[in-house]
Amino acid sequence: MKQMLLAASALAMTFGASAAIASSHREAPAIAGEPRLDGTDFYMFRSYETGRQDFVTLIADYIPFETAYGGPNFFNLDDNAVYDINIDNRGVGAPVMRFRFRFSTTNRNIALDIGGTQVKVPFINVGTITPTDNSAQNVLQTYTLSLVTGLGDNEKETPITGPGGQTVFSRPIDYVGMRSIPGYAAYAKTFIYPITIPGCATAGRVFVGQRKDPFVVNLGETFDLLNYTHPVGEQYNNFAKDSLAADNVTSLDIEAPIACLTSGDDPVIGGWTTSSKVAANGTLHQASRLGNPLVNELVIGLADKDHFNSSVPFNDLKNFATYVTNPTLPAVIAAFISGSTAPTNLPRTDLVGVFVTGIGPDVLPPNGLNQPKHLVHPGEEMRLNTSIAAVPAAQQSRLGVIGDASANIPMDLAGYPNGRRPGDDVVDISLRVVMGKLCQLSLYCTPADAPSGNLEYTDGAYVDATHFDSVFPYLHTPVDSSPQAKQ
Repeated sequence: MKQMLLAASALAMTFGASAAIASSHREAPAIAGEPRLDGTDFYMFRSYETGRQDFVTLIADYIPFETAYGGPNFFNLDDNAVYDINIDNRGVGAPVMRFRFRFSTTNRNIALDIGGTQVKVPFINVGTITPTDNSAQNVLQTYTLSLVTGLGDNEKETPITGPGGQTVFSRPIDYVGMRSIPGYAAYAKTFIYPITIPGCATAGRVFVGQRKDPFVVNLGETFDLLNYTHPVGEQYNNFAKDSLAADNVTSLDIEAPIACLTSGDDPVIGGWTTSSKVAANGTLHQASRLGNPLVNELVIGLADKDHFNSSVPFNDLKNFATYVTNPTLPAVIAAFISGSTAPTNLPRTDLVGVFVTGIGPDVLPPNGLNQPKHLVHPGEEMRLNTSIAAVPAAQQSRLGVIGDASANIPMDLAGYPNGRRPGDDVVDISLRVVMGKLCQLSLYCTPADAPSGNLEYTDGAYVDATHFDSVFPYLHTPVDSSPQAKQ
C-alpha cells in the first residue's frame, strides 16, 4: 500500500492542477448557498429489479431539504449548469465517461380573465395535471442527456436518445399535492424512458424527477458532537427519528448495461457526481462533488471543503490524503461517546482502502472486493465490483460488507462500500468503519489496533431495503403536503 501511495504521489506531481475543473446536504460553505447545484446523495449498484441483473443503476440526488410545501416555485434544477454522473472504469482517477444532464425551463405565462383583463397567475399550475394532459401546468422543465468521453481537447459529447430518436426528455412536475396531480406514483412512472447509449447494444433507462429523500440520518444530534441518546447497540438502531423523513430531493437516475460501463476484463468501476455552473464563455466551474457518502461532511477539514467540491479524484492524494490517513472523527467519537477508543493504526490504511483505492486481493483474497484490476490511481471514488451478483431486496443486509455476526446480520458483499444501495445504512457503517471495524475483521490491521472496533455504533435512525421500491427508479414517491385532499 505504501509503495502504491508513493508511486501515485509522483504521478500526481506530473499531472498537476490542470486536471481540476473549477456532497451531500449543505456540506460545504459555498455549496450551502447554491442548493440547486448541491449533490445530496449518490447510489451505484447492480440492479436488483427482477430480470435486470445485467444492469447497474446510478442515482444522483440534488437540492437538499425540499419541503413538500415548497410553493410557489418548488424545485427545478439550474438551466445554467450541467450535472454529470462520472464513471472511471480504468482506475485513472478521472472520468473516462460521463452521463451529462442539461435542463431547460419553460414558463407558459398562463393568464386568467379577471374582469376582462388577462392576468398572469403566480402558480406553477392552475388545474389538475394527468399523464395525458398538462395544459394546466404553468412551468415545465425538460432536459437533454449525453455521453461525454475523453478529457480536455479530446472530449467528445454524443446525444443519448429516447424512443423514436428523441433528444429532449420531460420530467414530472414536483408533487404539489393530490388535488393537483392525482395518483402521483403512476403519473411519475410515465416519465421513465428507454434510452439508447452510444456504443451500447442494449437499451438503458432514465428518469428525472422529485423523490422522497432516501438518506436516513439523525442529523441534529450527529452534528451536536454525536449527542446520541443511545450511541452503541443494535437494539438502539431504530431509537431516533429520521431528520429527513418529511423532505424530498430531485433525482437523476440512469440504468445502464454493465457491459457498457466496464472496460476490458476489469469488472470494477468508480463513480461520483458533479455539478458545474456554465460561464458566459462556456467554461464549466465545478461546484459540487460526491462519491462516497459523508466524506465532505465528516472527513474533509472545514478549510478544504470548498476545494474538495471543485476537485477531481486524480489530485486527491496531494490535496486531501491526510484527512483519510489521520482522520479526526475517531478522536471526536472517543471524546464524546463513553467507552470509545480511537484506532491506533496510523496511517489508516483501512480507510484508504474504503475511500481511496478499493479493497484488493492482498487484503481480501482471492479476488478482493472492489479494487480496480490493473491500475489503481488513488482518489476518492465510490467503487463497484459489477461481477458480484445483486442481492434481492428481501435478502439484503443493511450493514453491507461489514455485517454484524453478534446481531445475526450477515456480510453482504453487494452492499456498501461495494457501491451503495438505497437500503445500506451508511451512517452506521461509516461510524463503525472509522472506529476500526475492518481491523476487527483482520482486514488491513489487527483487532488490537481498534479496541472499539466491535462496538455497534449507531445514530439510531434505521434504514433497510424495505424503505424503498424494488424496481427502477427505486426511490419512493415524494412526500406531498396536501392532507386536505386526502379527507
